[in-house]
Amino acid sequence: MSQLSLAPKKNWNILLGAAFLMATSAIGPGFLTQTAVFTEQLLASFGFVILMSIILDIGAQMNIWRIICVSERRGQDIANAVLPGLGYFVAFAVALGGLAFNIGNIAGAGLGFNVLFGVDTRIGAVITALIAIGIFLFKEAGIAMDRIARWLGALMILLTTYVALVSDPPVGEAIFRTFAPERIDLLSIITLVGGTVGGYITFAGGHRLIDAGIKGKENLKEVTKSSVSGIIIASLMRIILFLAVLGVVSQGLKLDPANPPASVFQYASGVIGYKFFGLVLWSAAITSVIGAAYTSVSFLRTFSSKIERNNAKVIISFIVVSTLIFVSIGKPVKLLIFAGAFNGLILPLTLGTMLIAAYKINIVGDYKHPMWMTVFGTIVALGTAYLGVMTLINQIPKLFA
Repeated sequence: MSQLSLAPKKNWNILLGAAFLMATSAIGPGFLTQTAVFTEQLLASFGFVILMSIILDIGAQMNIWRIICVSERRGQDIANAVLPGLGYFVAFAVALGGLAFNIGNIAGAGLGFNVLFGVDTRIGAVITALIAIGIFLFKEAGIAMDRIARWLGALMILLTTYVALVSDPPVGEAIFRTFAPERIDLLSIITLVGGTVGGYITFAGGHRLIDAGIKGKENLKEVTKSSVSGIIIASLMRIILFLAVLGVVSQGLKLDPANPPASVFQYASGVIGYKFFGLVLWSAAITSVIGAAYTSVSFLRTFSSKIERNNAKVIISFIVVSTLIFVSIGKPVKLLIFAGAFNGLILPLTLGTMLIAAYKINIVGDYKHPMWMTVFGTIVALGTAYLGVMTLINQIPKLFA
């Protein structure tokens, strides 16, 4: 009997929590800035970029979550089954990228605290880290993590919706240009895909379901729905933020290059809007801190049985290290630049590995993977591989300049 039939309500909460964990992992400080900048550049035509990225995101995430579910293994274990040793490289790469980006998430949380209460950014970062650590000190940390992701995810969407309504965007034009864009920017499409399902993000919910015991072919339908739900939640936030920004820039206002999303909230609603931005930024940052720490360590569990036994302690250590680096060094710009380029190569590597695994009997048994998913997955893998390589080539000289 499937686990879903044993406890449908509990497992639905886990499935929804996994979707929100993935979505809120994607909705970080970079997500907010990225959406604001691209909207200012492309105006209503950014709707087309969002539409294309949603389709590609779903293609990538459905592939990965389905193979994790059917194989009943975490991503790195699947990679090791495809090619011995590959899983260890994938685990190291994902954890390294997750650590680097978690420093940025911690910094974003500190900035959110600064906007809300006027305290020093580093103090805000430490307070946020302590809150995140507190979650993993609970005996039922997984349940607490699911609830926090849902609550703060819903809060971000509600606050941003208010700003979007106040900014009075040209909704009709946005809808029209979503299907008939004046300009198509392929780079922005691939960038959005990488920002939504790149690196550790797409594995956040899949690994959460494995840890909760929701796996196997009997749960495939529900897991697939959960994977799509995660993309829809993240995309809903992006669409609402897009409309909020469009409403502001359509009035001829220029966004502050130092903090584009903050200026959107401030232009639309004054001081209240600015405070709302602080709360949205902090919510986005702390949920990304939780998602990055949890998922990065879930990859490291392959390395040692000690990590497996002390999972919560290692997650806490991951958060502590991220915070200490930010507090002692500040914003490690070069590290984050390199991590961004390096992280761009993780999605095609992991997705490509999953597509190969989908056709290996020793991994998926008699499961038959849909051909359309393979085609979509291949397009996403090749596109992000090209972007990752080009970004790495462009950024490495800057690291040593």
